[in-house]
Amino acid sequence: MRTIPEELVKRYTAEGWWTDDSLGDLVLAGLAAAPDATFRVHSEVRPWSGTFGEVERIARRLAEGLRRRGVEPGDVLAFQLPNWMEAAAVFWAATMLGAVVVPVVHIYGRKELAFIIDTVKPKVYITAIGFGRMEFHADLCAGVPITGVVGDDFEDLLAREPLPAAVAVDASAPALIAFTSGTTRNPKGVVHSHRTLGFEARQLSDTAPPDLGPTITAAPVRHFIGMLNAFLMPLLKNKPVTLVDTWDPKLVLSLIAEEGLSVGGGVPYYFTSLLDHPDFTETHLRGMRYAAMGGAAVPAAVTDRLTGLGINAYRAYGSSEHPSITGCTYEMPTAKRLYTDGTAMQGVEFRLGPDGEILSRGPDLCLGYTDPDLTAAAFDDQGWYHTGDIGVLDADGFLTISDRKSDFIIRGGENIGALEVEEVLLTMPGVAEAAVVAAPDTRLGEHVAAVVRLKSGHELPTMAQLRDHCAESGLTKQKWPEELHAVDEFPRTPSGKVQKFRLRQTLRQAAETGNR
Repeated sequence: MRTIPEELVKRYTAEGWWTDDSLGDLVLAGLAAAPDATFRVHSEVRPWSGTFGEVERIARRLAEGLRRRGVEPGDVLAFQLPNWMEAAAVFWAATMLGAVVVPVVHIYGRKELAFIIDTVKPKVYITAIGFGRMEFHADLCAGVPITGVVGDDFEDLLAREPLPAAVAVDASAPALIAFTSGTTRNPKGVVHSHRTLGFEARQLSDTAPPDLGPTITAAPVRHFIGMLNAFLMPLLKNKPVTLVDTWDPKLVLSLIAEEGLSVGGGVPYYFTSLLDHPDFTETHLRGMRYAAMGGAAVPAAVTDRLTGLGINAYRAYGSSEHPSITGCTYEMPTAKRLYTDGTAMQGVEFRLGPDGEILSRGPDLCLGYTDPDLTAAAFDDQGWYHTGDIGVLDADGFLTISDRKSDFIIRGGENIGALEVEEVLLTMPGVAEAAVVAAPDTRLGEHVAAVVRLKSGHELPTMAQLRDHCAESGLTKQKWPEELHAVDEFPRTPSGKVQKFRLRQTLRQAAETGNR
C-alpha cells in the first residue's frame, strides 16, 4: 500500500472527513434506523421483496456462520453475484466481520477469476450456480477454504443465531478490493479502507438533490458505484433499495411509471437508452427530473438533449481509485452543469501536470493497488494520484475532462483526442452513440476510426457525408475519421462503459487479415 503523508492524515481527521467508524458500524447504524425500509429485487431469475430488517437478519446469520468457521478481521471474502438480495447480505456480513470484501464483476470468466483468486487468496468465495455468462467454476475455487453457491448450498453457511455486534476493526485498514471493470485487458485491484469508503458514501449522499426520491440501482453491485448506491448510501438517508439485475429499459420505464422510481445517476447510456425506447412517454419524462452522469465520458450532445427535455443534467468525474474528484450539483449554472465536470469535491485537491494530466488527492482516495509496482507508478510521495486523464481548467475553477492518455490516437506523431471527435459524430443525424479509437496505419502508425450505433430507421452515413459534416463542424482535417463502422450494440463493461480495447482489437485483426 502507499504511504499517506502524515499531514494529510492529520488534516482529514481534524476536518472530520475521516472517522474511527468501521463500515460495519455504518451498516448496522443505518439498518437499525430503518428496519422497515423496503428492499426489492426485480429479476426474472431471483426476484425478492422484503425489508432491511429481513436482509439484516440473513446478513447477521451469515456473519456468525462465517465467524464460527474461522473468518476474522482482515480475511478476504470474495463474491460474484448479480444484483440479488444475497449480494447485500454477503456485503453487509463482510463489513460486520471486518473482512476485506472483493466484489467480482459477473462478466469475468475463468481467466479473470483465476487471476483474482490467485491475487487476493480469499478465505471465502460466494457465487451463484449461473447467471448469463457467469457460472460457478468449482475447480478454480478448490483451494478456497469456504465456498457458498446461491441456489445450492449458500444457506448452509448461515448460523441459527445472528452475529450480535460488529467486530471491532481499525478504520484505516483495508475494507474492499475493487477490480477494475474491464476497459483494459488486465484488471487492477484497487484497495479502499473503511475510512475512504465511509467518507465517499457520506459525501455522495450529501450532494444528492433533496427531492430526488427513491431510485433504481441498475449498475452492478460488483461495480464500485453500484455497491455504493445499493449497500451504503441508502443506509445514510433511510431510503429503500430497489435493484434490477440486468439493464432492461422496458423494465426500468415500467418502474418509473408504476412505482414512482427514478434512475438518478449513471453512465449516459442509461439515460439515452430510456429516451430512445419505444415505450418512453411524457409520464416517464416527469419521473426523470435529474440525471447525474459520470463513470464514462459525458458528451455535450447528451446533456443538451436531456436539458431540452427539461431534465436537470449534471456531470461528475472520478474513478475506482478516486471515486469523487470533481462534480457539479443540480444547483450550479446550466453551462457549468452541461459542459464541465465540476469543481473539486469536499476535501479533494487536484492540479494539472505539464501535459494536462490530472493529479488528485483527498479523503476518498484509495490506499493503492494489490500490485505494488502499479502503486509506485500511480502515486507520488506527496500523496498525489496520477489519473492518466487529461483535463482543462476554466477561470472559475471548473474542470473538464478532455481525454484519456490511453484514448489518444497518435497519427503521424500528432496526438488526437478521441472525445473531441466523438462530440462531432454525435451531432450527425441518426447517430445514437459513437466511439473513436486508433486503427493501424502502415504510413502514419495510426489513424482515426469511428464506430457508431445508429438510431432506429437510420442508415450509416457515407464517408463523403462524414467528411462534409466534420468540415462544417470545424474539426481539423487530420482528426477526421478515416474509417466508419456501425454496430448494433457496443461491447460494454457491466457499468455501461464502452470497451474500446475490444474495438481496437477488432480493427487490428481486420487490418492484419486484409494485409495477408
